[in-house]
Amino acid sequence: MYKRIFKAIKKYDNIVIARHIGVDPDALASQIALRDSIRLTFPEKKVVAVGNGSSKFSHIGALDKLGNIDDNTLLIVTDTPDKKRVDIPNVDLFKHKIKIDHHPFVEEFCDIECIEDTACSACEIIMNLIKETKLLCNKEIAETLYIGLVADSNRFLFDSCSPRTFSLVSYYLENYKFSINELNQKVYNRPLKEVRLEGYIGENMIVTDNKVGYIKITNKLLEKFGADSASPGNMINNFNFIEEILVWVTITEDIKNDIIRISIRSRGPIINAVAENYNGGGHMYASGAKVKTFDDAMKLINDLDEVTKKYLEEKER
Repeated sequence: MYKRIFKAIKKYDNIVIARHIGVDPDALASQIALRDSIRLTFPEKKVVAVGNGSSKFSHIGALDKLGNIDDNTLLIVTDTPDKKRVDIPNVDLFKHKIKIDHHPFVEEFCDIECIEDTACSACEIIMNLIKETKLLCNKEIAETLYIGLVADSNRFLFDSCSPRTFSLVSYYLENYKFSINELNQKVYNRPLKEVRLEGYIGENMIVTDNKVGYIKITNKLLEKFGADSASPGNMINNFNFIEEILVWVTITEDIKNDIIRISIRSRGPIINAVAENYNGGGHMYASGAKVKTFDDAMKLINDLDEVTKKYLEEKER
């Protein structure tokens, strides 16, 4: 599979690298690292990484403008299982497409589909792709890949981290000599206003009888704490280990895009099937969704509560 991807990269002079809407560190780092690796390997090629960025993740790297698309342009999509979530205007404009993803399979929309759903991150797959092909790497690319991997694995706390994960990190650390401490500071340092918002979430989270915890964050609350609509979702993993909660959810008003953002995590019940019914999806234990109203969000909470109830009943048998 990696050889097929490398041959396609070698064949096309114009390459566009995209990822899912609602950027996160792994999605952004995977596309930027792959772009920079291809540019380093093939300086004559035009390679761009596109999509809507986020000032919060500007330290990972800058994105490019899409530009013209012709019949000989290759699209590579990272960290995205389905066509509707790709952060470009029209995936179907591209005649040649590659998917590189670590989510469970949702749909086939590319000519080459590299799906490794046991990988902890898209960056882990890109790490292995570079290591196993003639794609080049340098310290900056290695640092970008580490940032994406450590963010999506939540500092190696998830079961998706495998012996290969640690072997790849060891390989890149040995060969490119980056500082784990410096990179972790870039990923995890945050302003005091977000810490205070996190305190509000912990203080006001509602917990159902079936151990689903959730919080509604209105735009008024965001303004009070000086935070943006992405902030509550970005701190969802900070609530991973609460005894009384099995599934936890942030529900955040985003008036700029006229949607309600929902981030979901689980320590047992499978949640991605529920998220898929609400314009979202993801992993079994880490998913997201987008709805139009808080009422729609509460319907999702009720569905999650039912899933969690069945999970608890099955555990008691």
